[in-house]
Amino acid sequence: MKILVINAGSSSLKYQLIDMENEEVLAKGGCERIGIPGGKLTHKAHGETYIIEREMPTHTDAIALVLDELVDKTAGVIASMEEIDAVGHRVVASGEAFKKTTLVTDDVMVTMDEIAELAPLHNPAAILGVNACRAVMPGKKMALVFDTSFHATMPDYAYMYAIDYDDYKAYHVRKYGAHGTSHKYVSGEAAKYLGRDIASLKIVTCHLGNGSSISAVKGGKCIDTSMGFTPLAGVPMGTRSGDIDVAAIDFLCDKKGMTMSEGLTYLNKRSGVLGISGVSSDFRDLAAAKEAGNDRARLALDMFCYDCKKYIGAYMAAMGGLDVIVFTAGIGENTPDVREAVVSGLEAFGVKLDAAANNYRNDGAVHEISAKDSAVKILVIPTNEELVIARETAALL
Repeated sequence: MKILVINAGSSSLKYQLIDMENEEVLAKGGCERIGIPGGKLTHKAHGETYIIEREMPTHTDAIALVLDELVDKTAGVIASMEEIDAVGHRVVASGEAFKKTTLVTDDVMVTMDEIAELAPLHNPAAILGVNACRAVMPGKKMALVFDTSFHATMPDYAYMYAIDYDDYKAYHVRKYGAHGTSHKYVSGEAAKYLGRDIASLKIVTCHLGNGSSISAVKGGKCIDTSMGFTPLAGVPMGTRSGDIDVAAIDFLCDKKGMTMSEGLTYLNKRSGVLGISGVSSDFRDLAAAKEAGNDRARLALDMFCYDCKKYIGAYMAAMGGLDVIVFTAGIGENTPDVREAVVSGLEAFGVKLDAAANNYRNDGAVHEISAKDSAVKILVIPTNEELVIARETAALL
């Protein structure tokens, strides 16, 4: 079985074609500047990289170009589209409408339109991707794989906000979380690496990237996560503020003459470590600036690591203990100083880092960076969200 995985953005589209017999990535790539002059497709297959510069006015044009490359005599990996058994689409938010991976139908897409507002930066783009695939690949089975599905196991006392309950029922305002495919993948890989049944483990998974979220995974199920109604909540991120007193938003909007919509853009696009440092949203730039003596860059890094530490401690308490901490995603996999700062001070709870093991160059493998006498294992596991989407799609079919 071959599954095409699609992750559509508003002006971009990433894809992988995975052979589920051995979970081999046959080809992968991405389309840039969809609907914007200067369109480009980067396609990787056979150990080679192929660049196609072509205008893609719509997502349908982008999907058509991807399919052309997949069957191309030189760059292609399949003889025809018939070899693609199904398409799995990444969707950020499901609301309460979908608890698990769902087959695409006309009725499902009507519901998707209705809940698009739950993730206005992401869901409309996913809908564009689905509709484009349906137009170019009529009759092909397709599945929606939601970032929020893994978090659907949270108990009500963890996902509820203390607002008027009637408003919750009417508008479904609650915590949904994000990065669920990543948290699911790395928690499963942690159990596999340790040779343990995941049902016996208490794991904190730290997906740290430009967008960051931390989850408590008890017995293989998510019981809490740091992101909330939207991906704005939780720890400070590249450009997102993370947790903030909601009254401070009203205060800032009044002082700066912003509407609430403009205020949310401010919190999503101009805050986080970028806003604190004034340097960059890229942690490599922050590290260099800190080394050069920039105190605001130091502050931004300290705030990020401190909040990550707090979430780990809170989830340790919520689960009644902790067996494993997992770091993943761009920062989690590539930044030893951040990992060290996040776990520093947790020694009293049995968390001990091996500094030498932590200081390595990312090679795509699982690394154990806890000290030999650490009661809690600390692992760095490269995430693979596309594989989870392919697995979920294959399982549904």
